[in-house]
Amino acid sequence: MQLFATLRNAWRIKDIRRKLLFTLAMLLVYRLGSFVPIPGIDSSWIRENILGGQQTGGGLFGLFNVFTGGALSNFSVFAMGIMPYINSSIIVQLLQAVIPKFEEWAKEGAEGRKKLTQVTRYGTIILGLIQAIGMSLAFRQAINISKSANPTGYYVTLVIMILSLTAGTSFLMWLGEKITEKGIGNGISMIIFASIISRLPMSIIQAYALLKAGEISIINILVIAVLAILVIAGMVYVSEGERRIPVQYSKRVIGRKMYGGASTHIPLKVNQAGVIPVIFATSLLMLPQTIGQFWDNKTLQKIAAFFSLESTWSGKILATILIIFFAYFYTAITVNPAELADNIRKNGGFIPGIRAGRSTSEYISRILNRITLVGALFLAVIVVLPYIFEKIVGMNIGIGGTSLLIVIGVALETMKQIESQMLMRHYKGFM
Repeated sequence: MQLFATLRNAWRIKDIRRKLLFTLAMLLVYRLGSFVPIPGIDSSWIRENILGGQQTGGGLFGLFNVFTGGALSNFSVFAMGIMPYINSSIIVQLLQAVIPKFEEWAKEGAEGRKKLTQVTRYGTIILGLIQAIGMSLAFRQAINISKSANPTGYYVTLVIMILSLTAGTSFLMWLGEKITEKGIGNGISMIIFASIISRLPMSIIQAYALLKAGEISIINILVIAVLAILVIAGMVYVSEGERRIPVQYSKRVIGRKMYGGASTHIPLKVNQAGVIPVIFATSLLMLPQTIGQFWDNKTLQKIAAFFSLESTWSGKILATILIIFFAYFYTAITVNPAELADNIRKNGGFIPGIRAGRSTSEYISRILNRITLVGALFLAVIVVLPYIFEKIVGMNIGIGGTSLLIVIGVALETMKQIESQMLMRHYKGFM
C-alpha cells in the first residue's frame, strides 16, 4: 500500500510526473524495438535450434533472451541487449584497481567520472562489435539467402546483421543514458527491469494453459504464490540489510571554532556485490551447455550435463562455490578497508575500542568477511531455489532467482530515488 501511495503522491508533482512519463516513453521505444527484425534473418530457426523451440530456452542464450525481453528469440536489432555496456562498465571498474590513470580519474569527481564514462562508451562499441561478429557467425544458418546460390547477397546480409546488432546496442546505451539524465532511476537498470518484467505475462498465460489442460492444480499455483511472497520478502530484507560500524570523531579547535565531536557510522551492506556474482557464476556454468548446442559430441554433452544448474546437484554445488568466490572477489575490489581506515584517521575519527590505523582496517575486514559470506550464501539459495520449486510443483516458474534479484533491486532503488526527489521538493516548498 505504501508503494502505491508513494507513486500517487509522486504523480501529483509536475516535475516528477514529467520524468515518469519520459521514462515510460523511452521504455516503450525499447519494447517496440525488440520486435523490429533484422532483414534477411529467419528468427524461427533461432527459436528452434538455439532456444529449443521455446521463448525462454536454456543455456547462456536463454539467459540473454530473458535479459533482452525476448529480443533474441525475435532476433531483432536489440538482440544483444545492453550486455556489452554492462561488461564494459565492469571491466572499466575492475581496471581502476590496475591502471593508475583510471584510479586518478575515479577520484577527480564529476570530471573524472565523465572521462570514465567516455571510456565505457568506447568499450561498449568495441565489445558490441566483437559480440555481434561472434553471434552473426554462430547464427549464420538463419540467413534466408543461400551462400552457394547468391554469395554476394549472403555476405551483404551477414554484414548488415553485424552492423544492426552493434547499432542496436549503441542505441540502447544512448537510451539508458537519456533515462538516467531526464527520467527516473538508472537507465540501464530500467531497461533490464523492463526486459524481465515483459516475460511475466507469458509465464502467467502458460500457467493458465497448464491449469486449464489439467496438467497442474490450483494447489500448485497457490504454493508458488506463497513461496514467491516469502522469497521476495526475504530478498528485500537482505538487500536492505547492513552492518553499521560506529565511528566517533574527536573535537578539534581550529582558530576560534571547534569542529568534530560527532558520532556517525559506516554502513556495510550484507549483499555488497549485488547481483554481479550471480551473473558471473551462471554465465560460466551455462557456457559448456551453450557450446554443447553447436557440437553433437557425447563427451561435450556429459560435461554440459555435469555443469547443468537445472538438472544436476553438481551444477548447483558449483554455482554456490562460484557465487561465494565472486562475492568475495567483487567486494574486495569495491570496498577497501585500508582506505576506509585511513580516511577515518585523517578526519580525526576512531571506532570505539579499536586503535586507529591497521587495527581499524583489520576490524573492518573481519566484519566485511562475515557479512559477505551471509550475502553470498543468500545469493546461492536464491539462485538454486526456483529449480527446487519447479521439481516440487512440476511446472516452469518462468522467472529465475537472478531475474528476481535484479527486479527487486531496481524497484527498491527507483522508489528510493522517487522518495528523495519528493522530499527535496517538499523542502523547497517549505523554504
